[in-house]
Amino acid sequence: MIQVCLFSVAPTILLVLFIRVSRRLRVLRQRCAAMLQEKELIYGFVHDVAEVFAGADSIELPQMLKRVLFYALRTGQAGAGAIYMVGADGETLQAATVSGLLPPLMPDASLDLNQVTRKAEHIVQHLRSRPIRRGEGLVGEVADLGTAILIEDGERDARLPQYDAEFLKMRSLMLIPMRFHQEVLGVLVVANRVDGKPFCEADLNLLQALADQATVSIHFVRLREELNEKQRIDHDLNLARSIQASLLPKELPHIEGLELAAFNVPAQEVGGDYYDVFSVDEECLGIAIADVSGKGISGAIMTALCRSVLRAQARNRRSPSEVLREVNHIMQEDVAEDMFITMLYMVFNTRTRELTLARAGHERPLLVRQEMDGVTDIQSAGAALGLVLQADFDRLLNEERIQLNPGSVLVAYTDGVTEALNAEHQEWGIDSFKEAIRVAAREGAHSVLNNVRQRLMRFVGETPQYDDMTMIALRVMPL
Repeated sequence: MIQVCLFSVAPTILLVLFIRVSRRLRVLRQRCAAMLQEKELIYGFVHDVAEVFAGADSIELPQMLKRVLFYALRTGQAGAGAIYMVGADGETLQAATVSGLLPPLMPDASLDLNQVTRKAEHIVQHLRSRPIRRGEGLVGEVADLGTAILIEDGERDARLPQYDAEFLKMRSLMLIPMRFHQEVLGVLVVANRVDGKPFCEADLNLLQALADQATVSIHFVRLREELNEKQRIDHDLNLARSIQASLLPKELPHIEGLELAAFNVPAQEVGGDYYDVFSVDEECLGIAIADVSGKGISGAIMTALCRSVLRAQARNRRSPSEVLREVNHIMQEDVAEDMFITMLYMVFNTRTRELTLARAGHERPLLVRQEMDGVTDIQSAGAALGLVLQADFDRLLNEERIQLNPGSVLVAYTDGVTEALNAEHQEWGIDSFKEAIRVAAREGAHSVLNNVRQRLMRFVGETPQYDDMTMIALRVMPL
């Protein structure tokens, strides 16, 4: 009896054992398949990281971002995505690249898909044009906090807008910060796995690792672009510097009975000041000093234009006001709205020692006569070149004539001289400038120039110069 029972129970036990073994084998096969899939994902991830870095020393930032997004979508098996980059202000993010049909992550009444035919293209344009501030929406939150967000079921998440159109359904979503040294440079967004499954923590960890590695490349691409931009600026500055250097007289003319001295010290690589001394005719000498409001290469080009026009109009003309009117008439259309030029133009008759001057909004020249101990201003009205209408310029401008006796010293300058600041933000001032001229005037133009520079440099000390300094001194030699 007992043997019969045992034989009848044995098949049942074997069946149970077989079922258990089959289940374990199935679980093991599933685990093996999952491990193989994870292995393939890791191998693919390593390959993708290598591809992101490939050619990073020559690729431009837009292409780099497209490459990062491409491999992010492939690694995460996502159907759509975008990379939002933090702007120069550090507060707003803009979609730098978009791939696939990524639904807008924030509700926007201006997005009306019923009014457009090419809906996918319209959505991409909308994403690119819609800036997001730090802390605003999911993208802004990731940028602000620097932590990733995983949404497994987007259709039940209240943080996401819901759309009626099937192609705008958000089934699953990941937002990953792109960090470099704890600074968030951007946010990587991927949506909707292509196999219909939700994203999981493993997907998030892989994409965070990819984003961290890619951000290194993005940082250095940005750094290289900044260096390239600096090199371009340096090239422009060198070009502007050479232009400006060509404008200044290589040496001042030697006129019997007249001593000339001048200096020009730009505040930056390229300044907006210039001076010129040239022959008007057989008897007269033209002397100009100007201050262009624009700096850099634009200011240098405008200075070159002004100099060329001045010299062309000054030939055989002994009236400074007439010359400045013609210069303003010719240049008025070329001077930008945010730019103007102040100029003092003087004509010195080497035979009669008469000086005629006109002042287009420039600093008043200073005069020291041998028979007087003080320094006087030479008054003359006038507006800056390019600042007012031609009729107003002509009306405001006038001429002054001065007879320079032997021993007289005349000084023309730009406002950078008198407005120079010291460490206490005090201006050197017109009174200090006049005193430096007065005490050295009897020794000649070069003595005046040297005394002004020495006193001025002593006053400013190590304080960085913020404006150009230019000065011309002329002295009629004593008999």
